[in-house]
Amino acid sequence: MVISISGAGGMIGQALTRVFTEKGWTIRIINRDSFNLSDEAFRLQKIEGTDAVINLAGAPLSAKWTDLYMKEIYNSRILTTRKITQSIVNATQRPSLFISASAIGIYDPIGIHTEESTAFSSGFIYQLCMDWEAEAFKASGITRLVIMRMGVVLSAEGGALKKMVLPFSLGLGGKVGEGSQPFSFIHIDDLVQAFIFIIGFPEMTGVVNAVTPYPTTQSEFAQKFGRVLKQPVFLTIPEFVLRCRLGKGASMLLEGQRVMPGKLEKAGFRWKYPTVQNALVNLYG
Repeated sequence: MVISISGAGGMIGQALTRVFTEKGWTIRIINRDSFNLSDEAFRLQKIEGTDAVINLAGAPLSAKWTDLYMKEIYNSRILTTRKITQSIVNATQRPSLFISASAIGIYDPIGIHTEESTAFSSGFIYQLCMDWEAEAFKASGITRLVIMRMGVVLSAEGGALKKMVLPFSLGLGGKVGEGSQPFSFIHIDDLVQAFIFIIGFPEMTGVVNAVTPYPTTQSEFAQKFGRVLKQPVFLTIPEFVLRCRLGKGASMLLEGQRVMPGKLEKAGFRWKYPTVQNALVNLYG
């Protein structure tokens, strides 16, 4: 199995590369410099002859969102996905599968969402996801396409959880805002296994929600995390603090989506860490 991965240096990309390599699969790394190659060189070196392409490229969302950084967030996803998709379309030996990342932030914060939901959000994240997915969908009909709408990925190696460990371990953690907003998540190990499951399940196409079947709330997440770290949780992180630190990106934490993994459940996928308690105990228990 030969797989190209863009964004292989990120938290998810590193986890995939490690597990795929252990399985004996060959990995072609698509890094930032790769996108500076000519279209033909990029296609020949990174896409031609692969079995699958996984697209995870994009600037981190955890930095402060200034207008300039929001442009970087957008371009680092749209332009890279466009180049990958064009290369797949133009390839002579096309990959049989293209998995492109997206986010559950595309959904609105009201109700419960499966892959069939058309109740979308508004604002920057919504537009980002719509345009991001639109670029990937240009490969639909050319190869098997899966759009992975990911929830919050829980990992001790990076992402939001790693940044929370210090304040929570000092008893300074707390709920975000009012705390009732939904929190849909997935353990990094389950996410890796979901990728492997999809690779081996040729009937699965289109949008796939990469979350567990048991979403929680910001408040419950904070209480569970404090309990696992044996620290009290009694603080509330007010909205203005988040906006000072994250700028417009604070909306990701102040809102949330209750999302269900309908396709993965129906296909028979099994989560090793289905609840937030399972996930946090595994990572920090």
